[in-house]
Amino acid sequence: MQQPIASIDAVQQMLAAQSYVCGRPLATVLFLALRLGRPLFLEGEAGTGKTEIAKAIAAALGRRLIRLQCYEGLDAASAVYEWNFAAQMVAIRAAEAAGDAGRLKEDLFGPDFLIERPLLQAMRPQEGGAPVLLIDEIDRTDEPFEAFLLEALSDFQVTIPELGTVRAPEPPIIILTSNRTREVHDALKRRCLYHWVDYPGFAREIEILQARAPEASETLSREVVAFVQRLRTEDLFKKPGVAETIDWAKCLLALDVLTLSPEVIADTLGAILKYQDDIARLQGSEAKRLLDEARRSLEPA
Repeated sequence: MQQPIASIDAVQQMLAAQSYVCGRPLATVLFLALRLGRPLFLEGEAGTGKTEIAKAIAAALGRRLIRLQCYEGLDAASAVYEWNFAAQMVAIRAAEAAGDAGRLKEDLFGPDFLIERPLLQAMRPQEGGAPVLLIDEIDRTDEPFEAFLLEALSDFQVTIPELGTVRAPEPPIIILTSNRTREVHDALKRRCLYHWVDYPGFAREIEILQARAPEASETLSREVVAFVQRLRTEDLFKKPGVAETIDWAKCLLALDVLTLSPEVIADTLGAILKYQDDIARLQGSEAKRLLDEARRSLEPA
């Protein structure tokens, strides 16, 4: 059995080994979630690294990552299990042809025909210890699904009418994320530890970029981060997240760019901005203005 994580510093070191740069407030709430066995609710803008936290924890602990990607209309059946109706029909026809349909009736709703979805998978024993269950973008679902999750997160069990209750022998490490497209009910939040994942400051984002794109020169990294940070102050439909900063730097490296220019920025805006209205705003002199402001911010005081 793995030894429990000893300290907040150990959490930071553990995540750093997975190229995830973690500030102390986030490391603290992660440490408490792991030590106390509480679900962790991460809220913040898209692209700030919430999903990556779950991936980094799973990799660092050597646990299986099970991801439930939420969407509008997601229901308990889709999240827990469903029956393989096609296989059941094949089995029925084969049994009828062999004259053995009576015995098959008891087997149709058994483990052989069960398709396990993420919540049920997370309740099963796993090699290496309890898995990391990522419930991603919970704000995309609706209130009935939230209500279902309350029981699953409280008791770490799910019920299959045909088979009974499945209880996790060891509670999974549960991380929920939300981009705050709507408010998640307080009853669900109360069962979790909470942390708001914000855009990082300049120094932190430089650390992140150096960890994820170490081949980028210091000059290029500083210009990229300064430009993106300046871009986030603009009135955009969707501000670029840390994920876009990393993607942009990798695109620039692929183009053998050594330093930013208005022309390079115009050619590669699709790596950092995902809406045409935002891209159109940065055409012409706007890109040069922002680049000049970014470079001034890098000058010694």
